[in-house]
Amino acid sequence: MARSLLAPAARVARWADAALRPGRDGTPSDGKGTLSDATAEKAAADLGLTVAQVRADWDTARLAGLVEVHGDSARPGWRLRAWNRDDSAVLRGWVALFDAWSLAYPEPVDHAPAAVAEVVSAMPQVLSFLQLSAGPVPVTQLLDLLEQRVTELRTERCEIPYGPQPLPDAEALGDPAADTPLAPLLDWALTALASVGALTYGDGQATLTPLGSWAVWVKLEQICVAAQSPAGNIEQSAEDMLRGCAQLRPNAARAEYRAWLAARPVGSAVTELIHAARGEDALTRGLAFEALRVVGAPAEPDVRAVVDEPALRPYALLWLAEHDGVDPEDAHEVLTREEATWLWVDTAAAVADHGEAPMLVRHLESAVQPTVPALLEEVRAVGHPRTVQVLVALAAAHPDPALAKAVRRAAFQVHTGGS
Repeated sequence: MARSLLAPAARVARWADAALRPGRDGTPSDGKGTLSDATAEKAAADLGLTVAQVRADWDTARLAGLVEVHGDSARPGWRLRAWNRDDSAVLRGWVALFDAWSLAYPEPVDHAPAAVAEVVSAMPQVLSFLQLSAGPVPVTQLLDLLEQRVTELRTERCEIPYGPQPLPDAEALGDPAADTPLAPLLDWALTALASVGALTYGDGQATLTPLGSWAVWVKLEQICVAAQSPAGNIEQSAEDMLRGCAQLRPNAARAEYRAWLAARPVGSAVTELIHAARGEDALTRGLAFEALRVVGAPAEPDVRAVVDEPALRPYALLWLAEHDGVDPEDAHEVLTREEATWLWVDTAAAVADHGEAPMLVRHLESAVQPTVPALLEEVRAVGHPRTVQVLVALAAAHPDPALAKAVRRAAFQVHTGGS
């Protein structure tokens, strides 16, 4: 159902990819991703559509992530690239459209913006009621529920300070939002949700479609997951959340990542995780990419965008390999010897900062080099900023005096720039 609903949008997005070559003349140039008149007319002629249909399908493609706007140009999104091979990408695209329902259909222009915002805020409760009803619900009943919820929202934000207050002037006594009838706004909201395929609306009643019922159920489940954060890091920044997960077992950490992600828009969550990975703490860097594995496919463009950053490249390459279906045990084969060595040093830095000495000694076994002298030679050449600290910590932890001496010598040579 999601595929059929998005098929017209995918068709226009594919046309744009083939005919416009993103970045050349004719692509959106206003930074908003809208089509120029000439481009819309050309698409309509090529596809046998009206200009209005082209614009509507293009807007849907943007809202569903089939097209991504970057600066003053647009390019195909990962969901369009994965359209033919990944049903989950199509489904995620529809969920993005569902989340943006209030943008998918023009809002009433003759109503107070505050009242429109209140209705948008109240609609999740209306949708939940529709989901629980599991059948047609009269619009009059939905209007009663909407009015109750809007009243609650207005009460919640009404804060009267203590002490004597000056009398309001005549203009302040009128609240445009309070005077706005909600029936037309409910009609707009239900029409917009019907336009994205979340419900059917007509004959004085509304019914969730199977896809809409599934989406509401997923949203409710996400709220429940977020409310059950095992370690209580939901409201923390990405960096603080990752640090809070450092001592958790893998399964518990993944549960925490899922709860943290469920409480945020996926785009901003991925941006936060990438920012945290750029920090100096190697453990946070590794955990950030573990959290990005929980995000899955929506993180692909951001992960691919950091492949050329030396500090993130090995992690990004491994993530992309696993995302493309490579067995995690074989994913390291996508790394060059130098990249694998850089990753070894970075992981050793995490162990040195947060682990115990025996863990650092055991970390030697994960090196790709067959001998310790070969490892030391390549570690010195790779240029990791934490090389000296890692070698000093390894020398202090290793029980073999001869090996520890060789490691200390290597650390000294890196520190002094000698050979």
